Amino acid sequence: MKAVVMAGGEGTRLRPMTSSMPKPLLPVANRPIMEHVLRLLRKHGLSDTVVTVQFLASLVKNYFGDGEDLGMHLTYANEETPLGTAGSVKNAEDALKDDSFLVISGDALTDFDLSELIAFHREKGAIVTVCLTRVPNPLEFGITITDDEGRVERFLEKPTWGQVFSDTVNTGIYVMEPEVFDYVAAGESVDWSSDVFPQLLKEGKPVFGYVAEGYWEDVGTHESYVKAQADVLEGKVQVELDGFEISPGVWIAEGAEVDPEAILRGPLYIGDYAKVEAGVELREHTVLGSNVVVKRGAFLHKAVIHDNVYIGPQCNLRGCVVGKNTDVMRAARIDDGAVIGDECLIGEESNIAANIRVYPFKTIEAGAFVNTSVIWESRGQEHLFGVRGVSGVLNVEITPELAVRLAGAYATTLKKGATVTIARDHSRGARALKRAMISALQTSAIDVRDLENVPMPVARQHTARGSAGGVFLRTTPGVSDSLDILFFDERGADLSQAGQRKLDRVYSRQEFRRAFPGEIGDLLHPASVFDSYASNLLRAVDITGVREAGLKVVVDAAHGSAGLVLPSILGRLGVEALTVAGGLDESRPTEDAEERRAGLARLGELVASSRAAFGVRFDPVGERVSFVDELGRVIEDDRALLVLLDLVAAERRSGQVALPVTTTRIAEQVAAYHGTQVIWTSTSPDDLAKAAAAEGTVFGGDGRGGFVVPEFSGVLDGAAAFVRLVGLVARTQLTLSQIDARIPQAHIQRRDIATPWAAKGMVMRSVVEAAGTRRLDTTDGVRVVEPDGRWTLVLPDPAEAVTHLWAEGPDDQAAQQLLDDWGAVVDSAGR
Repeated sequence: MKAVVMAGGEGTRLRPMTSSMPKPLLPVANRPIMEHVLRLLRKHGLSDTVVTVQFLASLVKNYFGDGEDLGMHLTYANEETPLGTAGSVKNAEDALKDDSFLVISGDALTDFDLSELIAFHREKGAIVTVCLTRVPNPLEFGITITDDEGRVERFLEKPTWGQVFSDTVNTGIYVMEPEVFDYVAAGESVDWSSDVFPQLLKEGKPVFGYVAEGYWEDVGTHESYVKAQADVLEGKVQVELDGFEISPGVWIAEGAEVDPEAILRGPLYIGDYAKVEAGVELREHTVLGSNVVVKRGAFLHKAVIHDNVYIGPQCNLRGCVVGKNTDVMRAARIDDGAVIGDECLIGEESNIAANIRVYPFKTIEAGAFVNTSVIWESRGQEHLFGVRGVSGVLNVEITPELAVRLAGAYATTLKKGATVTIARDHSRGARALKRAMISALQTSAIDVRDLENVPMPVARQHTARGSAGGVFLRTTPGVSDSLDILFFDERGADLSQAGQRKLDRVYSRQEFRRAFPGEIGDLLHPASVFDSYASNLLRAVDITGVREAGLKVVVDAAHGSAGLVLPSILGRLGVEALTVAGGLDESRPTEDAEERRAGLARLGELVASSRAAFGVRFDPVGERVSFVDELGRVIEDDRALLVLLDLVAAERRSGQVALPVTTTRIAEQVAAYHGTQVIWTSTSPDDLAKAAAAEGTVFGGDGRGGFVVPEFSGVLDGAAAFVRLVGLVARTQLTLSQIDARIPQAHIQRRDIATPWAAKGMVMRSVVEAAGTRRLDTTDGVRVVEPDGRWTLVLPDPAEAVTHLWAEGPDDQAAQQLLDDWGAVVDSAGR
């Protein structure tokens, strides 16, 4: 006997899950519903099967193929237009006209004994046997009345409660004889229950009903879809599950990684090659598909997660469905009954309310509260560039495909035959994606200088020596699973806002230039990169008096790329140096705040015990540097800026220094005392670089460990700041603690407030209006200056749904009060 699986329905009630996926392919316990149906057919010897398809037919065909993987033989009958339940089977008549056949829906989950159904059909000599089951609520199904022999007396499709005269309903499973095709017109829309069966009864044909025992669920709504998952996990339906039951009700498939510190409260299912980190809590009826990643601190309860989904840290998902290839970012919340379509992006700290539908390919902005379904529009904005270039989670947001497109877009903004310098940090992710970008640059008629693993300042300086631009790939500072792709201009500085917009336009239009075979770019590997950098640095920066001073310093390379260039510098600088953590460590491409504090504490102990003049600690890419004084005390980054400013200004006695508007105004006092002037810039690294490159600028810094040494370059450079500090200390004969002690204490506080993108304009307008007659500084954001000199800076983040606030007062309490006052203005306007 053959079988017919009806798999052509659109499943409109299940949208948005079925917007880009046919209903039979919806996964239940990580297998398509139709695969459970086919396995049931094979179990009962019905391996020769015809599948009727119509909506997204190619997806069904591509998934199941000829059925060989299931040990079956599948053929397909394609409907050009919907033909109804009977018309679709009539469309496959040529394959079914020689013998009895069984019809079953490809989107209903069941474990009925089909062999008993077939035996009943043959025993009764029926032309049609309808498989029936008892349900508590028959309103959504066709009611069937049979006599004592099982002969059908009456059908009623989807009755009202006043018409309910039985709880036995039609399951859509039939055993039929070929002669039923005589009652179905070809090429027309015909249904079994409303058209064919009434005619058969009218003519007295033997139509029987068989009441089956077992499980049956018509997966036609979101509620029934989630219920089917729970029923499988509870063992209410007998289906095959891939994987191992490691504890009662907890199933884990092949290749899945579950941290021992994750909390698993079954019954639940974790698909193949999924990854569940420590601190995750998975509660009952949760199903994770293949390749799902659940990050630390996430909570999932009764959540159905399809394949290739990323669930970020601290996410909270309850009773929801998340479609395949979707990214749910940090601290997002999705409430009960919500359904997220395929390939969506749910931003950080966003909230999807209960029963909301988000259709496929939509972006929900960070911090958004979504309480209406998102069908046509995207509740969000695409931001290619952030404060760290193009940044995101590796292989989730930053993928090889994105890297190739980015490189192609960047190349398109440059002339054919131009040269681009490319480099990376010591992480595996940066190495892999750099190779992808090199190929894209070369095939866009760009020559590439590959510096491989070098400190970022070395890459910037080499870019400035004859390249049209540069690219640097690094692990996001403090976030080990994320990657930054930074683009440089011909000066080695960060790409300007105008350059970023140009690259963004080319990328969004996907209009990439391609080279002809003879135009493919060259790949070069420059030699003596570190020696060249060190020589240029020591020639540019004043190091007179260093050898005579006999300084001892402790240098911590933090297992990063700074350790590659330090030997070329220290050997010629003339100091006694104790170098620690100089070896590269691929497993630690970055460090979080706690690791950094611990590293600085160790550095302080070494400085104090070795009686060194001071200690320095580089970040992993050598761009920033932190200081420890001769007593082993850590000098915080904002304080270190003032210390180095004081040293530079005291020696130069003229010129100007470039500082971002977020810097304490104590800097103005320090600069003025020594006869120098502060030039305030925006927080953009590009603006700081431009101001540092201006004539007369003697110093620049950002207050976060980044320093500009204008006589050497116009970009942040940790090694240059270190060399300059050595020279200044040697010539002044002052210790860092002495310099720190003569600078007034600053009292500056900071706060971040979540602000939806759509409200940012309103927030800034509200701040200006609330300022009244107070003096305003709009260098970057809005800085409100009180009559007594206290100030508050309100600055919307360029890449996230956040507004940043800084406030400075005569003491911490005054600064905190300013934050409270202006934070209330921002919070009220952002609601």
